[in-house]
Amino acid sequence: MLRYLPTLLVLALWIYAFVDCLNTPEEEVRHLPKVVWVVIVLVFGWVLVGPVAWLITGKARAVPAGGQSPARWVAPDDDPEFLKSLDRDGKKDDPRGE
Repeated sequence: MLRYLPTLLVLALWIYAFVDCLNTPEEEVRHLPKVVWVVIVLVFGWVLVGPVAWLITGKARAVPAGGQSPARWVAPDDDPEFLKSLDRDGKKDDPRGE
């Protein structure tokens, strides 16, 4: 069974790259027309050149505006804006008026 694993992995990568190439909108495809990428992935799939080339260079990857990394998620108890909003809300709802 273990001797079939490399073949199955190549097949899985080939299928993934092919489906990804087909589902990618034309405006997100780089360097070559989409039809050419589909042919490259199909023809060179067994030697992994086509799928790897598609995944590395063919599809435009989302880059945040300004080239910066996306904003890190902050827990509510660490977010100063959230804590200020609680402070404002607490003063409005305080029955003692403090």
